[in-house]
Amino acid sequence: MGIASVAFVLLTYLVAAFPFGLAVAKASCGVDPRLAGSRNTGATNVARLCGTRYGVLTLALDLLKGLLPVLVARAMGGGAVFLTFVVVAAVVGHMYSVFLYGKGGKGVATTIGVFLGAAPVAALLSVAACVLVIWATGFVSAGSLMLAVCLPVLLFWLGPCALTYAALIVAVLVIAKHRENISRLVAGQEKSWRKGR
Repeated sequence: MGIASVAFVLLTYLVAAFPFGLAVAKASCGVDPRLAGSRNTGATNVARLCGTRYGVLTLALDLLKGLLPVLVARAMGGGAVFLTFVVVAAVVGHMYSVFLYGKGGKGVATTIGVFLGAAPVAALLSVAACVLVIWATGFVSAGSLMLAVCLPVLLFWLGPCALTYAALIVAVLVIAKHRENISRLVAGQEKSWRKGR
């Protein structure tokens, strides 16, 4: 990669590192999501703390900060290696934000965004599987894990195969960020999105 490509990867990280969930929660209901609920800046926690519409807004913003850099990268025509770096930089930026001292969200919305830009068919099928699992179980975390698992499998099957490595890296990162959720799911202690469960 040339200097321009490396600079764009770094810019992607910085853009993705901006904590929209924190900004939305503080502006809408005066709550710091790092200190309440699941103590996460992602859309699910913002929705629980401030209401569904603010969770949806956070989801959209986090998705866009993955989608837009990938669309620009594709327009730049840097090839599969460059695109892989951009994809991973966006997700890592969201998860490990320099603005939050290395902390951040769980990367699901940004993951959807980057793959909608890079491999829309695989992304949409993975989102469908995610939504189906959430609807069937009531657990957003279970759906998120399904999304992470489906992406590399579908990319290997449907292509572009060159992005399978990016999807595998992202899947590992997303699963690692959901370690506590996995423990609670196994123990039957995970909070359901459905009220009363």
